[in-house]
Order: sequence, then structure tokens, then C-alpha cells
Amino acid sequence: MPKSQLISDLKSEITSCTDCPRLRRYCLKMAQTKRKAYAGEEYWGKPITGFGDPNPARVKLLIVGLAPAAHGANRTGRIFTGDRSGDWLYRALHKAGYANQPTSTHRRDGLQLRKTYITCVVKCAPPDNKPSPVELKRCTHYLEDEIALFENTRVFLALGQIALAGLWPILVRNGLTLTQTRPHFSHGGETKLTEKKSLLLSYHPSQQNTFTGRLTEPMFDSVFDRASKLIEVSSSL
Repeated sequence: MPKSQLISDLKSEITSCTDCPRLRRYCLKMAQTKRKAYAGEEYWGKPITGFGDPNPARVKLLIVGLAPAAHGANRTGRIFTGDRSGDWLYRALHKAGYANQPTSTHRRDGLQLRKTYITCVVKCAPPDNKPSPVELKRCTHYLEDEIALFENTRVFLALGQIALAGLWPILVRNGLTLTQTRPHFSHGGETKLTEKKSLLLSYHPSQQNTFTGRLTEPMFDSVFDRASKLIEVSSSL
């Protein structure tokens, strides 16, 4: 079966998932009560799938975030879309040449990604952005299934410590790490993997980080510059 069909089947499985009752209740509650600014909009309210280059074989950069935002992706139905975190991410992707436009406002806004796929550890918006350990454990098999579909990935980018915590065991289980010890999280951190692959780390572009100056645009851009260099080098080996 073509990888594109496998991705479509996996997306259908994700959006129909009900494994975490607390998260499903919260997502539906947010979709019903809505934020005042979006009172006239219909919320997505379902688990969020990944988004990226439609050709799995072209994907070189796989970005992993934490979870959809209650009034961002949980509203718009597309990961990192309709909130300030998405504003930061897609601006940086556009500048680095991975996106055809710097904004992501809704599912039909014409945004296209090149050589990139974006996903998250937890597929439902969690209260206070804090999924429980049990919810994390229940959901990460979807991330593992996604990673398996992008065999040509050269760089994994984890946005934040929880993204790293969810991603690292998957890399270990799939024989992609040189050690089982999870690297210490630091912005710009880099770890060599097997098969000419690399792991990069970045602060999550959340308001908590961007409003305080903990993450600046030059800091974020430098991560994507490094990803591009690693992809270029690995492709030439």
C-alpha cells in the first residue's frame, strides 16, 4: 500500500480516537464554550493529526511539538494553526524555505510545506497544556506510527522538553540512537543518531517563552538554519 494511503488511514484512526476520556471531555468543552473572539466559529474539537509535505518520501525534517492548543488547533483542525505558537513556527519555516507562506490561519488557507512534516506527542489539547503520564503513554504509539512512515527523515526537531521525552524512547526502540540515555534538554542542542540522522532541540514557541524573551526569532531561526545544513550534509554522504 502506498505510504500516502497509510498516512491517510492513520489520520482517520487518530481523529476517531477516544482513549483518553479526560482529554476528549476538555476538547469538546472548549469547542462548545469557545473563546469570545471565536464565538462565531465552528471548532474542530477532535484529535489533531500531523501536517506536511504530501509526499512522504520527500520529508527530511520532522518536527515534534507537545499537543494542540485549546483555541488553536483544537479550533482550526490543523496543527500549530490559529495561535501565536503557530505564527512563530510558520514564519520561521517560511524564512528557511520549508513553507510557501509565513502564516497559518485555517485549514484552507493555501499553506503548503516542503520536505517537512509537523506532528505532536499528544493529539488532544490537554488542560493547562499538561497531559498526564498515562495520557502520554496512551498517545505516543501514534507518533511512533507516524515516524515509521517517513523513512527519509534526516532531522528530528523536538520543540520543548515534553516533546523530547515523548520522542526519545521511540528513537531508541527503532535503533536510531547511539545510546539509550536521553540527552539533556537545551535550546539548540544537537545529538547524532544512526543512519546519518540527527536530533535537534528547541524551546517551544509558546507565549511563555516568546513573550519573556527566552526564545527570540534569531534563536528560533538558527535551529532551522542548522537543520538545513544537516539535511544538506547527510544528503551528500
